[in-house]
Amino acid sequence: MDLQNIFSEIEKKDPEIYERLDTRRNVMKQFGRVLAMSAVPFALGGMLKKAYGRTPADVLAVLNFALTLEYLEAEFYAQAITHTSLFPTAASLQAFTTIGTHETAHVAFLKSAITSASGTPVDKPTFDFTAGGTFSNVFTNYGTLLGVAQAFEDTGVRAYKGQAATLMENSTVLTAALQIHSIEARHAAHIRSMRRALTGDTKIKPWITGKYTDIAATQPVYNGEENEIQANVTITGIATQVTQDAATESFDEPLTKEAVLEIANLFIV
Repeated sequence: MDLQNIFSEIEKKDPEIYERLDTRRNVMKQFGRVLAMSAVPFALGGMLKKAYGRTPADVLAVLNFALTLEYLEAEFYAQAITHTSLFPTAASLQAFTTIGTHETAHVAFLKSAITSASGTPVDKPTFDFTAGGTFSNVFTNYGTLLGVAQAFEDTGVRAYKGQAATLMENSTVLTAALQIHSIEARHAAHIRSMRRALTGDTKIKPWITGKYTDIAATQPVYNGEENEIQANVTITGIATQVTQDAATESFDEPLTKEAVLEIANLFIV
C-alpha cells in the first residue's frame, strides 16, 4: 500500500486537508508509526473522521439510509398501481406508474453504488402502508392514497437535503444524491398539485407553506418547515412584503436522519 499515492490523491480532492489536521510531515510521521498494514485502513478512517467528521463508512450508511426510503416509495407505487380501479383518470394512474418507475430506478442505482463501494445493500423491509391502521383505506380511497404519497415524497425531499453534508467530500456520490433529490422534489410538486385538484384546498400548493398539512398523522413530515431564519437572517425582516408564508415557502428545511426514520418506521413491519 503506497501511502504517498494515497495522500496525493486526497490532496487533489482537498488541498486544504492539512489545515484541518496538521502539517503533511507530521501526518506522514503518524502513519509511519503504523507497523501492521492491516491497521492502515483504520488509521485512514480515523484521519478522515478527524478531518471531516465522517468516514467512508458514514457515506455507506447514508446510501443505505436512502435505499431504505427508496424501497419504501418504490414498493408503495408498485402496490398502488395494481389497484387500477382506484384511479379516477388514466392520467392519474400514469402519474403513479411513472413515479414508481423513477423510484425503482433509484433503488437499482443505490444498490449498485453501495456494492461498487464494497458495501452491502440493506435488505428491503416488509412494509405496512396502512401504518398500523392509521391509513386503513390507503388502497381503497383515492384521497388517502394521494395523502400518503405526498407525505412520502415530501419526506424524501427533506431527507436527502439532511444528509448532503455527510457526502460533501465525495463529489460523485453527492452529485448523484442531488440528482435524485431534485426528482423527489418534482414528484412532490406533482402529487401536491393532484391533491389540490382533488380536495380544492388552496393551502395545498406545489411547495410547502409553513408546517401546514391537512392530515394530522403526517405532521412530523412538516415540523420545522415554519422556520423564518436562514443563515442568521430573519427573512420576514428583509422587506415588508415578505410575509411569514412567503418566508417559509422560499426555503425548504432538511430533516435529520432520526426524524426520517421515525416517520419511515410507521410503515415498516
